[in-house]
Amino acid sequence: MPDDGGRLLAAGPRVGLRPFSLDDADEFTARARESRELHRPWLFPPCTPEAYAGYAGALIEDPARAGFLVCEHPRNPEHPRNPADPEYTEHPEHPEHPDHAERGRIAGFVNINNIVRGAFRSGAIGYGAFAHAAGRGLLTEALGLLVTYAFGPLELHRLEANIQPGNIASRALVRRAGFRLEGFSPAMLFVDGAWRDHERWAITAPEPRRGAGQRL
Repeated sequence: MPDDGGRLLAAGPRVGLRPFSLDDADEFTARARESRELHRPWLFPPCTPEAYAGYAGALIEDPARAGFLVCEHPRNPEHPRNPADPEYTEHPEHPEHPDHAERGRIAGFVNINNIVRGAFRSGAIGYGAFAHAAGRGLLTEALGLLVTYAFGPLELHRLEANIQPGNIASRALVRRAGFRLEGFSPAMLFVDGAWRDHERWAITAPEPRRGAGQRL
């Protein structure tokens, strides 16, 4: 997916989705380092600028992948900004500087990988919330936006999520988004030094409604 200059592609009440950009390295990696305890052992987002460059570059350039940053709306009254807040800083390169707030704090990410077109029109999703956003329902909202965008502008028919059985939070997230459990795959993916079992969850686009004037 091309770098779209930070433009929101989908928006809900509290978050929006925008494409990954190489300019987001500092904030993304800072959030990833803050969130290591939350993510392990399920998730390993890039924690250094070098790792981020390769990760984001692939999402931007590879037509079989589409990556989206989940950003809080800058004026979200749920978290008004206050210069007395310990996270607030005057340093312009810090993720909590007001200039970054104008774009919206990065709350997480939702990606579609292994996109196949033709008769399949399917992709596999990956996602994660950062520590400051966890437990607030922001990723639930973001995943709903992703599903709508995938079945709309991206013209996909099916999304799949492969989840380790012990990842209770991730299983609950996709269930809330309308995914169904389709099966179990032993030793499916190599994660954290070993081949791990995964459950396969999926959702398909709703059938278009026939217009009143259409013949059955």
